[in-house]
Amino acid sequence: MNTAGNSGRGMDRRALLRGVTGVATAAGLATAANLATAGPASAYGWSRTLQQGMSGADVAELQIRVGGWAAPSAQRVFIAWDGSFGPATDGAVRRFQAAYGLSADGVAGPQTHSALNSLENADGSTAHFDWTEFHSKDGSGFGGGKVGSAEVKENVRRLMYKLEALRKKAGNSAITVNSGFRSIAHNAASGGASNSMHVYGVAGDIVVSGHTTLQVYRIAETCGFSGLEAYTHSWQHCDSRVQYPSYGSGSWWWESGTV
Repeated sequence: MNTAGNSGRGMDRRALLRGVTGVATAAGLATAANLATAGPASAYGWSRTLQQGMSGADVAELQIRVGGWAAPSAQRVFIAWDGSFGPATDGAVRRFQAAYGLSADGVAGPQTHSALNSLENADGSTAHFDWTEFHSKDGSGFGGGKVGSAEVKENVRRLMYKLEALRKKAGNSAITVNSGFRSIAHNAASGGASNSMHVYGVAGDIVVSGHTTLQVYRIAETCGFSGLEAYTHSWQHCDSRVQYPSYGSGSWWWESGTV
């Protein structure tokens, strides 16, 4: 449970093109309708400075974008997407700010907003990931899963931001997504569990350039991921199952334990 309270390819295309640098309801309690209608696209219009004690839809969006900065070390904690700016969100903002060379004061003002927006794209994806990287490998895009395609896409967007944090912590190393969303049919053909987090768009199997799977597992332990498959594979499975209890898998699953 959330103990923090409110708390393929060798190089990705964007690394080649750009260089290696550079909702008031918790999703854990959200209905399908909430997720399907949530999620501003790029250039989010931050209208105020955000800090501890505040609440609102903009706080929830902030929480989505700093969710991968949930902990300074291996901890089973996540940042709730509940729109309430508490100590856990404050800590995540501070870690994000420090990583991007900003004053780590926990106050999300114009400079922090700019850094956050540098990680988004016009189509709502993030700076180093394309929607297509997460499409089901059977050609069904985001369709044919256990929830509607709009909900899958929003789930993938939230996953992208956690992976952006993991990528930053890995020294801006390119990430290859071996498996993202899977349609029910593709998941079955792949031998996946019937209630795999992949069929909701909540999971990604990744390879990080220049890093062993064990190294990726250790980084992922700080990124708010509640589902981590064993690091003995050639990829690292990461998912946020605890934040989606309505999908039927509300417990932590770190297969290799805390490393």
